Amino acid sequence: MAALKCNTLSLRSPALQFARPTSPDNYKRNAKWRSPQAAVIPNFHLPMRSLEVKNRTSTDDIKALRLITAIKTPYLPDGRFDLEAYDDLVNMQIVNGAEGIIVGGTTGEGQLMSWDEHIMLIGHTVNCFGGSIKVIGNTGSNSTREAIHATEQGFAVGMHGALHINPYYGKTSKEGMVSHFESVLSMGPSIIYNVPSRTGQDIPPRVIHTIAQSAYLAGVKECVGNDRVKQYTDNGIVVWSGNDDECHDSRWSYGATGVISVTSNLVPGLMRELMFGGKNPSLNAKLMPLMEWLFHEPNPIGLNTALAQLGVVRPVFRLPYVPLPLAKRVEFVNLVKEIGRENFVGEKDVQVLDDDDFILIGRY
Repeated sequence: MAALKCNTLSLRSPALQFARPTSPDNYKRNAKWRSPQAAVIPNFHLPMRSLEVKNRTSTDDIKALRLITAIKTPYLPDGRFDLEAYDDLVNMQIVNGAEGIIVGGTTGEGQLMSWDEHIMLIGHTVNCFGGSIKVIGNTGSNSTREAIHATEQGFAVGMHGALHINPYYGKTSKEGMVSHFESVLSMGPSIIYNVPSRTGQDIPPRVIHTIAQSAYLAGVKECVGNDRVKQYTDNGIVVWSGNDDECHDSRWSYGATGVISVTSNLVPGLMRELMFGGKNPSLNAKLMPLMEWLFHEPNPIGLNTALAQLGVVRPVFRLPYVPLPLAKRVEFVNLVKEIGRENFVGEKDVQVLDDDDFILIGRY
């Protein structure tokens, strides 16, 4: 039988040899210990890649999306994913004209998922809806190692694009940001997400202009404001507004391609009109009170509360998120009436839920 060849390094390889005395005779117990030279193995860990292109999405396809919904993840009473409710939510986005969804983003509570749950939900979404809507998986992380691994898995299960955050909490330098993003950009179309209010660190334009040389950079989800949006769009970089209350002006006055929206979970048809129908200050003003209500507390607290009141998801919260207080729940009912129940997802009457109706789960 022919001997099997192994492509891994042998422990006897010179690259992995440790420094040691040249002969036992020269060994002295009190000799000063010297650290061995580190083994540098270029390109030893390569990204998992496939040459199959049949179902691949081009970067230009992602760049063209105008309404992307950061989709909510609903739960069963024991804390597991409620895939039936999730499928209904995604279907309502498709029917009402959303072009893409972010799976497991901040709104979808990816920060409360294990990576197994995260990749499973991306794969499920692609399997069920990938032919009707672009699936962008939030596979970013403050750990480059985790971001690489999750992005490899996300593209392996068929996601069309990736969303990447800059390293948060354990912040890095500008050069470190560039290295972090370059480590994942080669795997497929990617959107960079800048939200300093959550990460504690702005991604400066210099970093974006550096990584813009990559063919896989689709664009930036920008939350700093419209002046930054214009700075990018003037230089040919695609931008999605990350702030619902600024997205109308971003789109029609500052050159943004569209919005990655939370509000579109509730009123996808109206958000599509806002992004596709030209300048519409009256519609923007009509939606502004709803947007302000949604972000009264950190997202996704308001959205989770609203969808439960609309009866399209169970009133189940994974801690540390808890529902908005009763007064805000009453306020939401009035907002629905003012905007029109027919514009919101679901078919049930909006309700003011009692505190006891909500289930809060710490272990799941």
